[in-house]
Amino acid sequence: MRITGYRTLTTAQHWGRPVGDANGVYADGVMTVPIILVETDEGITGVGLGSHVEAEAIFQALEGQDPRAVTALYDRMLRQTFKAGHAGVVFGTIGAFDTALWDIKAQAAGEPLWRLLGGRDRRVNAYASGLDIGLTDEELVATYEVYAEHGLRAAKLKGGLDIERDRHRLTLVRQVLTEAARGMRPGLMLDANESWTRKQAVRHVCELERTLDLAWIEEPVRRWDADGLAAVSRGVRTSVASGENLTGLEQFRPLIAAGGLDIVQTAAVWGVTHFLRVSALAHAHDLPVSPIGNTPVALLHAATSVPNHIASELQDLRSPIGVTIDLQVEDGAYILGDSAGLGIRVDEDTIASVYQRTAPAPAGPHVRPEQAGRRLLAVTSRAGAAHQPHPVDVH
Repeated sequence: MRITGYRTLTTAQHWGRPVGDANGVYADGVMTVPIILVETDEGITGVGLGSHVEAEAIFQALEGQDPRAVTALYDRMLRQTFKAGHAGVVFGTIGAFDTALWDIKAQAAGEPLWRLLGGRDRRVNAYASGLDIGLTDEELVATYEVYAEHGLRAAKLKGGLDIERDRHRLTLVRQVLTEAARGMRPGLMLDANESWTRKQAVRHVCELERTLDLAWIEEPVRRWDADGLAAVSRGVRTSVASGENLTGLEQFRPLIAAGGLDIVQTAAVWGVTHFLRVSALAHAHDLPVSPIGNTPVALLHAATSVPNHIASELQDLRSPIGVTIDLQVEDGAYILGDSAGLGIRVDEDTIASVYQRTAPAPAGPHVRPEQAGRRLLAVTSRAGAAHQPHPVDVH
């Protein structure tokens, strides 16, 4: 079997409501989803969800190769980007190709990827993650009631701009999940998306801990701040989770060595091989791993084969436009199907007829606010509006 070519597509995730975090909000609730399709001479096509940046240059490492040599080809792609570096969205393109190659390998074997990787149980524990900072209280409750109907008993909220607002919103969601679970204590997490300094993080979380039991605080400080993450971990009872934005195994080493990670995260867009290697590194330090992403299907398959998986993020219960995935969400978990490969099917006609390419949003959670990490006080807009940071003048 040989790799003969690739194609790229772009579809979208339509949330039907505002989505975002402490850095910004997509008011229309539309997020683009790039796709890479890798073709072979035996008619098997692999699907990878991820970046297209530098795809042509990276594909030179794959063309004509046997796609079943996935891990060797992964390192070949890293070498292909040696001079410019593989960080950022380029790592996302490598991850998309890598995911597609694993899909091909499992399809060629006639097995779902979870079984090919050595998984025994197709059930993968999940937690709800609504990207919800722009919601009113009523919208927040309604959103998590839907998650609760699917058996989810843990939730990660976006916050970090106002202690009392975060406490209030976490309490609302705790009530929703507690009622659905008939009194069982739910898991609660807060994601600050790198919006604090070290001291702000400790102060904010310690105040929340007075009345709430948090499972983890996610990305309290900058992603690369090993000493800062360690300082936060020492200063709070809550576990510190981070890693979703680290692009390469080498970026995890200083954070783990400093004691800055209690929960090790990797994003679905970085690929299966990256997740497996990070999981092994984390396991060597007795640390759990948690995949991040909107239905991180490839990493769900991989999670079944690692001993230290704790729970996977579940964002929107719907798939992107024109994409169907062989999995279900029930009783608080993803249930993977028996389709060979990843179980992803792409309807290119639907994508072409529904999706309209638009220019990148000028503002939103992908843009770091000017005052992030430099706000003395957290100032939020009135109830019902997106809770965005405003500069504070100190005289």
